Amino acid sequence: MPCALCAADAPLRPYAVSGGPEAASVDLCALCADQIDGTLEPEHWRCLASSMWSEDTPVQVLAARILARLSDHDWARDLVDQLWLDEDTRAWVDNLPQDSGHRDSNGVPLAQGDTVVLIKDLPVKGANFTAKRGTAVRGISLVLDNPAHIEGRVEGQRIVILTEFVKKR
Repeated sequence: MPCALCAADAPLRPYAVSGGPEAASVDLCALCADQIDGTLEPEHWRCLASSMWSEDTPVQVLAARILARLSDHDWARDLVDQLWLDEDTRAWVDNLPQDSGHRDSNGVPLAQGDTVVLIKDLPVKGANFTAKRGTAVRGISLVLDNPAHIEGRVEGQRIVILTEFVKKR
């Protein structure tokens, strides 16, 4: 099965489409998923000229959001002008989650439930172990009153981690 956005024949992974129905996701290749969460390479996204017409609503939502981010390119503005979405889908496109201010070491926004990887060995105070570089921390929680802190479970211990020492997976 090809990537829902670029139609690449590559390994796929589910990508959650926020702001809409619970558990809405799209199967994307790693290149598309990584660019959506980071910096967009405009030439890669010319593929949206065909995928924006998908019958799968989450694909339409992602295509519309990406085109909006690329609005400084003439071809992307032309595609936005051509794209027709019903009222419910348009509301979903516009219902972006609020940015909590939590960002990883590369500046990528973090959300509740994300998986992050430690980029440095971190001694854990009071637990007598060191969380090793490369350790994946799944299902993080955001510390709401401090965007520099997240919480996660490492070696069975729930710990607070500084966002400057993680990168989003």
